[in-house]
Amino acid sequence: MIADPFKVHTPMIVPSILSANFAFLERELNEVMGAGADFIHLDVMDGNFVPNISFGPVVITAVRASTPAYLDAHLMVADPVKYAEPCVRAGAQSITFHIEAVKDPVSTIRLIKKLGCHVGVSLNPATPASAIYPALDEVDLVLVMSVVPGFGGQKFIPGSLARIEEIRKRLRHDQRLEVDGGIDETTIADAANAGVDWFVCGSSIFGQLDRGQAISDLRACLTASRWKSRAQEPVVEE
Repeated sequence: MIADPFKVHTPMIVPSILSANFAFLERELNEVMGAGADFIHLDVMDGNFVPNISFGPVVITAVRASTPAYLDAHLMVADPVKYAEPCVRAGAQSITFHIEAVKDPVSTIRLIKKLGCHVGVSLNPATPASAIYPALDEVDLVLVMSVVPGFGGQKFIPGSLARIEEIRKRLRHDQRLEVDGGIDETTIADAANAGVDWFVCGSSIFGQLDRGQAISDLRACLTASRWKSRAQEPVVEE
């Protein structure tokens, strides 16, 4: 279990509880963390920014009570500032919002950082990577959506790899690059080779009968990949 994933330069497997069985949430969390997952991803959806409603602070509170794992919250919501504070109070340690949801991303980042959490920015597949560049110096992480957000179990969009490579070149060694959508044994190595640090996995873990074996297989794919720490690479100067 990783207490603070920003202090560790290794590729990390991050189960998304969107695919978990909420009737047995504590058991699900304990199973994946005991099987070697690094921390937990929380997909918060408001039914407005995306055409689905998932959960909010009440469920995050239950997750926090069930596991000491680091909690990474992805706000797929139309008003991230409104949701950020209750999510942090509930136990989220990182808040990522969508560039498409705000007019002033830098101001949004600074407001959320006042809550004492890490802050990330995410972008949808149809959004050009350049949309996040004005805010890049302010964030701790960038989350690239490799599917259209809203529902789990979708197929990885191959064009995401070029966007990942483009963004990776612009990140500092202390920033992290995360990918969410369609990450499984067939896609995780390609994403790692493109420069991803954190791999959000939903049905490829929670949809398997043996979660330990699923995580082990994903980890083996990462070990066989060409992933390397960003600390070994130069940052592209604009």
